[in-house]
Parts: sequence; structure tokens; C-alpha cells
Amino acid sequence: MIKVAVVDDHDLVRAGFVAIIGTAPGMEVVAEAGDGDTAVAMAAESRPDVILMDIRMPGTDGVSAAQRILRGARGAPPQIIMLTAFDLDEYVYTALRAGAAGFLLKDTPPRRLLAAVQSVAEGDMLFAPSVLRKLVAAYTGTDAPPAPVSPALEGLTARELEVLSLVGHALSNAEIAERISVSEATVKSHLNRAMCKLGLKSRAQTVALAYEVGLVVPRGGRIAGQ
Repeated sequence: MIKVAVVDDHDLVRAGFVAIIGTAPGMEVVAEAGDGDTAVAMAAESRPDVILMDIRMPGTDGVSAAQRILRGARGAPPQIIMLTAFDLDEYVYTALRAGAAGFLLKDTPPRRLLAAVQSVAEGDMLFAPSVLRKLVAAYTGTDAPPAPVSPALEGLTARELEVLSLVGHALSNAEIAERISVSEATVKSHLNRAMCKLGLKSRAQTVALAYEVGLVVPRGGRIAGQ
């Protein structure tokens, strides 16, 4: 059973997400909150697997709440899906760097919402590749603050670097496995080692880093080294 918490300052929006999750087999809503501070306390008490978090809220916003939740998590941290009303919300880049598992628009159809919850609970990417590329490329390609190249990047093996590049292009593990002719389990192994070396907490955060360090060129172009 996937335990889900819903955080949104609009009562009707929150009630809608709660109703959708509540009718899904294999999922249950274990808590809900209307502000960031309550969300932090709620997460510590109910320890959900997935949190649907409004990115913009009065007081403590969703990004700040997510950072506090992830820092204070005991054991496995929850996967946090940020909810936004805008395609390219100004908070998206910061949320990626903070460790958010991904993003959903608030008008996402119920079936896609449930698929997203299932996906992040299993540790996979949240978005369709085209949506993820649009979000990340737009932010890293415009006025997002550049991050220094991590010294740990030099410690990656050639295969880990290749997998990281392909993840940056929003390929799934299965697609990467087919591309480089290895098993999906091998891809997961390479990716997990690369993320560990780079101190990354989520696949979405990994995609953001791939753009930042130039493994993926925003708005088209080739993968570095190919």
C-alpha cells in the first residue's frame, strides 16, 4: 500500500486530490495539510511514501517545506511531487535542486496523477520525457543560476557518465538499457553509483545536474563526449 499525503492551501484543490487518491487501489491518504509548517510536522508523524506538495503557499512555501522534510526524514525519505498551476513556475528549478521527485500541473487528469504517484513510489521518473525536457531545458537554458561542476564528476566511470547523460535526456532505465545494450538492472546499478558519488537524492535532481554540468545541451544539441 502506497501511503500518500496531500499538501495544498486551497481546500477544494486539496479535497480533489484526496478524493482521487482515496479511490485508487493500492493507495491511501494518510495525512493532509494546508500549509508548509503543518506539512513538515505531518510528514514526521505519518511518514508517507509520497507527498503531493503545492509549490506556492503563503508563509512556508512548498520548496522550503520539502527541504525541511527531506533533511529531517528518518529512514527512507518520502518522494515529493511538487504541484504547480504553471508550466514553468519560477520555483521549479529550486525544487529540483532541493530533491523533489518531479512536478505535476494541478489540472493533471486523475489517471495521470495516479500513474505519477505509482511511478515515484517505485523510484522512477515522474513526467513524460517531453514534459521533463521542457521544464528543465527552459530553466537551465535561461536565467537559472549556474552551479559549479562537482569535483565528484571526475570520479565517475565512463559508463556511469554515459548513463547520467542519457538520464539527462529523460530516457527511462529500459530505454537506456536498450540504447547501450545492457540489462535494466545494470543501468540501475550504474545510475545508483553515480547518484551516490554526486550526492543526488532523486532522478529529477539528476536530470537538473546533467544540464548544469553540460552533459546535456539545452534546446537541442548533442550529449557531451559523443
